[in-house]
Amino acid sequence: MLVTRKQNWGEDRVLYYDRGGRLRSMLTSWTSLADHDLFSQAAQGRSWFRVDDLLQLAALLEVLRRTRPGGGGDVK
Repeated sequence: MLVTRKQNWGEDRVLYYDRGGRLRSMLTSWTSLADHDLFSQAAQGRSWFRVDDLLQLAALLEVLRRTRPGGGGDVK
C-alpha cells in the first residue's frame, strides 16, 4: 500500500507498506509514478540514446584510447 512520495536520502522515493506490514521505500523512477523525461516523450520510442549521452560516451572512449598501454591507437 502506497504511503507517500517524497525526497528521501537526496532522491525522489515512494514509501509503502510491504505484505508483512513493514514500511519500505524505493526510487520513484522504478515505478509508474515517475515523471517521463522530455527526451523520452519527444522520441516516442524511436531513439534509445540521447545526443548528449552519445557525445559523453565518445569523449570517454577517446580518453580510454589515449591512455591505452602501448601508445594508444584505435579502439577495436
